[in-house]
Amino acid sequence: MRRGATVRYAILLMAGASLCACASVHPEYSAHQPTHRARTDAAPRYKVGSPYEVGGIWYVPKEQPDYNQTGTASWYGDAFHLKPTANGEIFDKDIASAAHTTLPLPSLVEVTNLDNGRRLTVRVNDRGPFVDNRIIDLSHEAARQLGYDRQGLAHVRVRYLGPAPLYGEETRRYAYLAPKPAPAAAAPPPPPPRREPEVVLTSAPLPKAPEPIVEATLAPLPKVMAVATQPMAAVAAPKIEVAAGAFRVQAGAFSTPENAQRAVAQLAAAGMARVEPLARGGTTLYRVVLDGAADQDSAELLREKVAEAGFADARVIRPF
Repeated sequence: MRRGATVRYAILLMAGASLCACASVHPEYSAHQPTHRARTDAAPRYKVGSPYEVGGIWYVPKEQPDYNQTGTASWYGDAFHLKPTANGEIFDKDIASAAHTTLPLPSLVEVTNLDNGRRLTVRVNDRGPFVDNRIIDLSHEAARQLGYDRQGLAHVRVRYLGPAPLYGEETRRYAYLAPKPAPAAAAPPPPPPRREPEVVLTSAPLPKAPEPIVEATLAPLPKVMAVATQPMAAVAAPKIEVAAGAFRVQAGAFSTPENAQRAVAQLAAAGMARVEPLARGGTTLYRVVLDGAADQDSAELLREKVAEAGFADARVIRPF
C-alpha cells in the first residue's frame, strides 16, 4: 500500500511539473523591438536567401544593385546583443550595423538621415524590420551616429553600395560617419590677359548708308592724324594731335575711306569716331578709332559700346 501511494505521489509530481512548464512563457524577442528572424546560421557567410514569410507577409531577398529608397528607419539593441545575425555574424549593439528585409547579406548601404543631413555607410548583416513598413533597422550605435537614437525613428534614404567582404568577429568594425566636406578654398583671381601688339583688323560688311558720303582727300601724315568725321570738299583734312598717354579704341580698319566714313556714322551713339590713314606694305588702310579714355578701365567700357554698335572685333589701343 505504501509502495502504491509512493508511485501515485511521483506521478502527481511529474504532472505538476509538466503543467508548470506549459504555463511558463519565455518570449524570444523584446516587445519593444521589431520581430527579427530566427537565427540558425552557424558561421558568417554570404547569402541572398530564399523567400520567407513573417506576419502573413512574404519577403523575397534578391540582388538589388539599383536599390535607392526613402522611408522610415528604426533601431534595435539590447534584445539581440551578442546574438547571431541572419548570416551567422554576431550582432553588437555598440557597432554600427543594419537589418534589411531583402538585400543580400552582408552588403554595404549608405544611410542618410533626411531630418538632419547626417550620412553613414553601414554593413547590412541581419533581416528586419517587419513593423509598419519600415525600410531599415539600425543598431543602437548606428542610430546614435545618425542622431536619432533618442527619437527612435527617422526619415532616411537608403542607397545600396555593393556586397561587403566576409570577416571574422575580431574585424567587425566597418561603418563610418561620412565627414562634412571642407569648404573649398577660394581660387586666386586669374592674372590680367596679356595684351598682344596691335594688329590691323578687318570689320564685317557694313550696311549701305542712306546718303552718299563724299570721299575726303587725305594728305600723307608723318604722325598719327585724324580726319574730320563730316563730309568735306576736296581740301586737306585738319591735323589733330593725339594726347600722349591716352587709351583709344579701334573699331576696325577698312580698305576704302567710304567704308571708314560709314563706320564713323554707325558709331555715332558710341562716341566721337574719326578716321586715321595707316600705310602698311605699300597699301593705305583707313582705321576708325575713338578717343576719350583716360585709363584702361574706361577704354574697356568704350570698347564694349563699340562692340554693341556692331563692331565685335573692336580692341583697345594702348598709349604710345
